[in-house]
Amino acid sequence: MISQKIAVICSQIQPIIMRLSNVVAFGFIITLGVFSSCKKDIADKPAEPAPTPPVKADTLSAAKLKDSTLIYTRDIYLWYKQIPASFNPQTFEDPKGIMTAIRAYSVETGYSTPVDRWSFAMKKTEWNNMSMGISSTSEEDQHDFGLNVFFRADNDLRVRQVEKASPAGLAGIRRGWRITRINGSSNINTANSSLVVKGVYESENSTFTFVKPDGSSVDMTLKAAGYQENPVVLDSVYTEGGKKVGYLVFNSFLGDTAQIYRDLSAVFSRFGEQQVKELIVDLRYNGGGYVNVQEKLANYIINASSNGQIMMQEKFNDKYTSFNNTTLFAKAGNVNATRVSFIVSNLTASASELLINNLRPYMDVRIVGPSKTHGKPVGYFPIPVGDWYVFPVSFRTVNKNGESDYFGGLSLTNQVADGIDKDWGDRNESALGYILNGLKNGNYRTDGTTEASVDPRIESINTGLKGNIFEGTIDSRIRF
Repeated sequence: MISQKIAVICSQIQPIIMRLSNVVAFGFIITLGVFSSCKKDIADKPAEPAPTPPVKADTLSAAKLKDSTLIYTRDIYLWYKQIPASFNPQTFEDPKGIMTAIRAYSVETGYSTPVDRWSFAMKKTEWNNMSMGISSTSEEDQHDFGLNVFFRADNDLRVRQVEKASPAGLAGIRRGWRITRINGSSNINTANSSLVVKGVYESENSTFTFVKPDGSSVDMTLKAAGYQENPVVLDSVYTEGGKKVGYLVFNSFLGDTAQIYRDLSAVFSRFGEQQVKELIVDLRYNGGGYVNVQEKLANYIINASSNGQIMMQEKFNDKYTSFNNTTLFAKAGNVNATRVSFIVSNLTASASELLINNLRPYMDVRIVGPSKTHGKPVGYFPIPVGDWYVFPVSFRTVNKNGESDYFGGLSLTNQVADGIDKDWGDRNESALGYILNGLKNGNYRTDGTTEASVDPRIESINTGLKGNIFEGTIDSRIRF
């Protein structure tokens, strides 16, 4: 079966090889890395960064690197027909600039502006670290405190997220703590958000004054360092309305996939043992990641009656229809909920939205949070070019009902404020508390009403404080 797929896909790759031969004639050294076994391997295995091509491919001159980037993009980009013949890659500094520029040609019916906000390029070493959830200590790579913040109000800055293994996590800092001083300044307000960005995200060392929930204050100095991210932040079980409710906070579909799979297996084993009948999945800061990690989580959430049904389809441009792929549900675990509630925000993107969209045809899906989701129903995969990977948007994702048009984001069932003054799992946290109370009282409304005011100005400022959240759907099983 796999060999047949390899044969079919290789036949589709041959036109690329022929087109690239013209480039080679002018001295380009381009390595496709898998000409001998080019394939789209859809076996269920942990996603890994694409293998690095032979060293000689990393010696491309700047000019050849840019031209090679455009050659690949003109072939695989979802909107390749709209890139003008006059587009000159040499006018840009590097592949990153080219990927940003081609977004302007992503014209989609029904939208007045280009829909692509995501095509990008990244040095291989940087991508390898990010994709594995590693904050590197290398001087060449970014590393940080593992601390993320949001304003709750004009003068109320809160810790919204802490990575467990990071300097902030090891110091014991928790979500919901208030920050009243950064590097000696108490001028912590929305009008001075640049001070917050510099102190929290752009400094090697910073000193903070935190106010804990009990009102006590503590001063801490943090030094940026490398660490391994842990996407499975929290799992809890509550009893509401006579039912067991499983709650999972899941912050990324990137990382050490083998560990993520082990963690998800343990979580849903506990949910099964406690006979969970309702699910709440918190994706409010999850920007996406690997398609196959999404598949794994979807298979735990879906009910057994939908086993073997269509989960999703990936659809490429008309040159690569042989890459089109249909994924079926393969039920995992023994949790059989008929309803799942998702907590989201405008940072909920890509693979997170894919998960929600894939489940909607089969379950009672409710979406709660301060704002609708980001809006990214498309994806890509890493293409090696020199010492870079380029990621032009290459496929759109479609659920069983053919639903894919959510470039404007997935709409909320109910709007509820982000309770960043509370720690994860706190029953009094706005979004979690709203869902639990609704399940308890039987009045979980689905009429789209607003349960709490959300200040759009604060929301806008907080978007600028989101930190290094990756927004993407990556199918790294594709080799090109």
